[in-house]
Amino acid sequence: MDKLLIVWSSGDAEVAKKMVLLYSSVILPRGYWERAHLMIWGPSIKLLAENQELQTMLAKVKETGVELSCCVVCSDEYGVTEQLEAMGVEAIHTGELMTEALKTDWKVVTF
Repeated sequence: MDKLLIVWSSGDAEVAKKMVLLYSSVILPRGYWERAHLMIWGPSIKLLAENQELQTMLAKVKETGVELSCCVVCSDEYGVTEQLEAMGVEAIHTGELMTEALKTDWKVVTF
């Protein structure tokens, strides 16, 4: 199975708009991957919580079937866990998923 884990940690809005969320929104509809997961980690969590345009883009990504999670430690530190969960982002210990992906048949890309 073709599986992709996208790790988004950049706090740069242009990286989010022009790469992370743009690519994430087309990968399943175009059949690039069979399964995709967008992991939001670190500064990207704060950026997403504060930026309505990125929230709208993330909703479109979610509609395509891309799985969404964020680092619960980071989201708690930023005080936005409930806000992200309301967007459909699962707050988890992302290190476990990252380790599993790296040790198995997932492809991993980071931004």
